[in-house]
Amino acid sequence: MGGFFGVASHQDCVFDLFFGIDYHSHLGTRRGGMAVYGQNGFNRAIHNIENSPFRTKFDKDVHEMKGFYGIGCISDYEPQPLIIRSHHGTYALTTVGKINNTKELTKKLFDNGHAHFQEMSGGEINATELVAALINQKENLIEGISYAQNIIDGSMSILLMNHAGVYAARDKMGRTPVVIGRKNGAFCASFENFAYKNLGYLDYKELGPGEIVVMTDKNCVTLVNPNKEMKICTFLWVYYGYPASSYEGVSVEQMRYNCGEKMAERDNVQPDIVAGVPDSGTAHAVGYANKSGIPFSRPFIKYTPTWPRSFMPTIQSKRDLIAKMKLLAVEELIRDKSLLLIDDSIVRGTQLRETTEFLYQSGAREVHIRPACPPLLYGCKYLNFSRSSSEMDLITRRVIERLENGNVTDEVLQEYADPESEKYEQMVEEIRKELNFTTLRYNRLDDMLESTGIDKSKLCTYCWNGKE
Repeated sequence: MGGFFGVASHQDCVFDLFFGIDYHSHLGTRRGGMAVYGQNGFNRAIHNIENSPFRTKFDKDVHEMKGFYGIGCISDYEPQPLIIRSHHGTYALTTVGKINNTKELTKKLFDNGHAHFQEMSGGEINATELVAALINQKENLIEGISYAQNIIDGSMSILLMNHAGVYAARDKMGRTPVVIGRKNGAFCASFENFAYKNLGYLDYKELGPGEIVVMTDKNCVTLVNPNKEMKICTFLWVYYGYPASSYEGVSVEQMRYNCGEKMAERDNVQPDIVAGVPDSGTAHAVGYANKSGIPFSRPFIKYTPTWPRSFMPTIQSKRDLIAKMKLLAVEELIRDKSLLLIDDSIVRGTQLRETTEFLYQSGAREVHIRPACPPLLYGCKYLNFSRSSSEMDLITRRVIERLENGNVTDEVLQEYADPESEKYEQMVEEIRKELNFTTLRYNRLDDMLESTGIDKSKLCTYCWNGKE
């Protein structure tokens, strides 16, 4: 997916920028980038961080770069930030989001006289470069940013830096967060609000959907007021958000406790212990254990010093290998036990099947699986959660395709999304058998949404029920 961080300071900002970006490393493992502006103009560094962490790759740059404005990112796909020279002058740009209508936008730009795009490996266009081309269609930067956000099918949050300051723009539906922090002589903009706390910043404001601000060392001024309608991604709380994060005032960790409690209230099994798949399932499991009174335990541990996050590698065989090898069993806590295991979600099912087999091989008597979110029925249209090109990568869709003999319509999918329907029960049972779980019960959509404490109309649920 990716995350970004920007700083406007009356003194050198590189230290804050470096650590602010690094605090977004949980959101991506492919590339990192920093760009600064100061007395010597623009300076930029981009590195591949697949085999070593952001801090290691940028250690030399942080000692050489200087500037009072800075932006940077952790990115899964595009090399960024980019330095753009246009009729707006020179500016740096970094983005977080997803563009579904790249071909249409590219054709429109070519028809309007745009000369070319640099091709990335794989033949794709750099999404940030495309955003810059859209911004450059308008007479000023603010009109350009708004134009880009409105014409893009998907979502797009933006940090843009020039000689006048750092511009921050949250995507038009607020699907991803942008928060502003403040300390004496500096403002910052961040995807994650915890990223600036240890750097001395205090919460200043959270941008609303479509809101655009400009930051200098002295102030943060709203240039475009926020839209009224919001559809923030609920999966941020369930999985992607770091435990110390909060969105729209709701703590990620507390929301996960709430989810676990809701699941416990509806459950009727009596396992010996409750455990979470580390790390994103752990808080859900704590909530379940606290509510049910069943002991929480850690029957296996994730070896984090060297293994990257398992969903990041693009090659499926490598992803599966990492998912298996990074988990270490505590066999004394597994042997002859009935385990209830909570994971954040089931996507392909490969990793959880491997984990379940691993527990059986370690002596588990039963393995009850409780995903913390409902069955994923639709691929996300709004955020780059994965590079998957087919919804058939979802285990739910493969099972439904089999059950319906290939006749899968949106109307049929709506039946499978209903936890009270026979089709839903049939789907869950087929998944249980395929993945070899003792029992399988998903968290309900209504319970999960209630766990956030936010008005349901403001939460995006597309990947679970196809409703925008």
